[in-house]
Amino acid sequence: MKLVRDFFSNMSDLQRRVMFTLMALIVYRIGSFIPLPGVNATAVLHLFSGEGSGMMGMFDMFSGGSLSRMSVLALNIFPYISASIVLQLLTATSKSLNELRKEGESGRIKINQYTRYLAVVLAVVQGWAIVRGLQAMAPVNGVAAVVNPGLAFELSAVIALVGGTVFVMWLAEQITARGIGQGASLLIFAGIIAEVPTGIAKIFSLGSVGQMSPAMILLVIAFVIGIVALIAFFEQAQRRIQILYPRQVIANGVTNTNASYLPLKINMSGVMGPVFASSIMMLPAFVQRFVQSENMIVQSVMGFFTYGAWSYIIMYTVLIAFFAYFQTAVIFNSEETGNNLKNAGGYIPGIRPGEQTVQYLDGVVSRTTAIGVMYLVVVCVIPIILNTHLGMPLAIGGTSVLIVAGVVLDTMNQVQSYLVAKQYRGVIGSNTQKKGRFR
Repeated sequence: MKLVRDFFSNMSDLQRRVMFTLMALIVYRIGSFIPLPGVNATAVLHLFSGEGSGMMGMFDMFSGGSLSRMSVLALNIFPYISASIVLQLLTATSKSLNELRKEGESGRIKINQYTRYLAVVLAVVQGWAIVRGLQAMAPVNGVAAVVNPGLAFELSAVIALVGGTVFVMWLAEQITARGIGQGASLLIFAGIIAEVPTGIAKIFSLGSVGQMSPAMILLVIAFVIGIVALIAFFEQAQRRIQILYPRQVIANGVTNTNASYLPLKINMSGVMGPVFASSIMMLPAFVQRFVQSENMIVQSVMGFFTYGAWSYIIMYTVLIAFFAYFQTAVIFNSEETGNNLKNAGGYIPGIRPGEQTVQYLDGVVSRTTAIGVMYLVVVCVIPIILNTHLGMPLAIGGTSVLIVAGVVLDTMNQVQSYLVAKQYRGVIGSNTQKKGRFR
């Protein structure tokens, strides 16, 4: 134990954070292989045969294969993400929650606590649906999905699934607090990366047996590289608004002006818009696979959400646009930004401080977000159309590529921020020592 403490004590703060993140991700991957007690994993895997490019396949990829293996982490972080969506919507519409958000750190802690409670409730509901669906499954090759069905199995399985979700939530918060990057996004990133080699191997195996031509394989590789390049460009793209700050210069009584820029990202919502949209679109597919129903109305509703159908594509596009604008409104408050500029004496050239500045910022953000929505639709929706309607076998979907690239860029930016902060601390420390010697 002392050796471990000495090992970490000799590291810098950044090295400790990186090491903690890697160890947490390893623990998460180990947990994804712990089976749910009383479940025959082979029979459950039959549910995902032929669904590799479907919505359940995407759900399974986001969870790192936990769902198809029916591990205790099968629900993953998604109940927490769904709860976050609900709480953000309620905060925008509820006066009490909005006032709580304005209280600062204490209000944020309370809202996070409400999110955890709601996530546990959603995990209970989703876990119960999975358990009931497993018990209702027809035997596969004479093997039932549940070894000993009954009330005891239901209670133990639901408790295990909810416990897995709570553990993943705790692990994500620990990564955010003590590691590098945003915990929930990193866990989804780890799940996607873990499943990518299997998808790539599947493509090359199809090529080896002649089901895919070399030209198609090269086309898929070129398409993925193009998507990655597009994501790298737009995730770094900014609309810079010039801000002027008047300053009196003593020499000759001339008034000089300092200029700076207010950077507005084209895709200010980041990966959360597509993640929220995917979480909502996964729910009908989730219910359809685990809660079978012969009711015609239920089947019609589920058919509307069938992965790859034009109704599904339209709904997915609408949700991406909605959450992109909604998340941008949560992140960027034009009224607060305008007031801060006015109080600091700054102004936008040609725009009056106050209400006119707020309206100008609203217009700029709306236009940049519209460009960001079009970029997100190209990245997340076009691959679905190519896969389901044009038969292009993609090892990884556009949403998955966006999450992976977005998390990598965000983590790199955080690492760079730590390095810059360390450099400034070093400069300040050296200057302090010099002043002490001259006194």
